[in-house]
Amino acid sequence: MNPRTMPGAVRVVSFILVAVVASFALAQGQQRTVRPQSADLQQDRPEWALNMTAIEACSCPMFCPCYFNTSPASHSGHGEGEMHFCLFNMAWKVNSGHHGDTNLAGAKFWISGDLGDSWSDGEMEWAHVRFDPAVTEAQRKGILAALPHLFPAKWKSFTVGEDAAVEWSATKDRAVAKLAGGEAAEITLNRVPQSNTEEAVVIHNLKYWGAPRNDGFVLMTTEHHATKQTPDGVKPYEFKNSNGFMITVDINADDAAKAAAAREEATDQPAAGHGGGDGMGH
Repeated sequence: MNPRTMPGAVRVVSFILVAVVASFALAQGQQRTVRPQSADLQQDRPEWALNMTAIEACSCPMFCPCYFNTSPASHSGHGEGEMHFCLFNMAWKVNSGHHGDTNLAGAKFWISGDLGDSWSDGEMEWAHVRFDPAVTEAQRKGILAALPHLFPAKWKSFTVGEDAAVEWSATKDRAVAKLAGGEAAEITLNRVPQSNTEEAVVIHNLKYWGAPRNDGFVLMTTEHHATKQTPDGVKPYEFKNSNGFMITVDINADDAAKAAAAREEATDQPAAGHGGGDGMGH
């Protein structure tokens, strides 16, 4: 089953919304593990909404097969032998949103990680979040409250790391994002040339993780993407000429509540099919 593209009603791994009960007294440079949060604890939480845009790249070839399968592409061409993994970088910028009375607009953060060699059991390897220093504690709390709903998967490790400046810029032809000036991570994407018009190539009507709405995957090839500072036990990585795209997603507390209700209903039923595909979707 593909947590990226599955409908909310077909989510079987209900015991793991990637949790976000993190301590917000994060000391500078301290890494904290984000703990699992049960769906019951969603009640009486502040109302929230997020509309945000990602510059995103991964190690897979264009277009990432993870959206349609339960394992990523083989990466023998990347000097790794016959290995399957999907190492990714996501640079996010919040366009509009709130968490209770807290305005989330303008907040920037970075997520790097690996989906692993298979997620047929709904479990992925690791994800690591780093906030721009300008993001306030209240904004972090709001964003971390939303992330388990946007990425409703079970992760072996989901951590929050030390702050680092996030640079984020995009035009229709090129997108560049840097973490700590590129010393920690970076993404450079270029528009794909295979369009019939001057407009970008866009894939519509494809689900992105748990977001019920998106404006389409704007396809871009990776000139370069790398994570140079990684969590403990993870090797740095970099790729060129691999999958990349930009996307704007929209999700709110009402969407999360509906998805949670659908998951609870699904757990009371026999295991369902994949709801239109076996793929997974970042």
